[in-house]
Amino acid sequence: MRPCQAACALAATLSLLGGCEKQMQDMYDQPRYKPLAASELFVDGGASRAPLAGTVVHARGEFSESSSGRKGDRASDTWYRDESASSNPYEITLDLLRQGQNRFNIYCAPCHSPVGDGDGFIVRRGFPAPPSYHIDRLRAAPDRHFFDVMSHGYGIMYSYADRVTPADRWAIVAYIRALQLSQHVPATQLSPQERARTGEGAR
Repeated sequence: MRPCQAACALAATLSLLGGCEKQMQDMYDQPRYKPLAASELFVDGGASRAPLAGTVVHARGEFSESSSGRKGDRASDTWYRDESASSNPYEITLDLLRQGQNRFNIYCAPCHSPVGDGDGFIVRRGFPAPPSYHIDRLRAAPDRHFFDVMSHGYGIMYSYADRVTPADRWAIVAYIRALQLSQHVPATQLSPQERARTGEGAR
């Protein structure tokens, strides 16, 4: 093939490839309606459709930014109550404490330790120790502080918002309070038998 013919063949091939890309681009940018755009397809003249009765919301709340929104909140009233509360919105029951203990042992104890003193097995392997829940500052901290730390992270601790539901975060807060009380309960609140076991019986 002569150089001139080769050049012409190359130019023709390149032009055909450009056409292929144009067709591909048309596939990428298919005709579609923008939100709230007008449309003659529906009686009300709008392209956006109202949710059907009984539609379940799946992309609201802190989970909406994970897994393409599939983990979004499914109970909006509960979500709003949990997210806006300044203190624990749940009644402190044994079941709530057991749920909090379960979630705490899974997500928190590896660093904070089972008793909340910041000496978890991750820390013993060289990870920086978190503060003990039993220091005065955290004993005096409001419930919301612990909820927000779990929700947004703090220092080197990352957010657990896409791992622990708001309800479970409040259950953990309740359990943290139980841990704090277990280490700082006034002796006057103990029974005589409990005081004797702790050495406070003679005081």
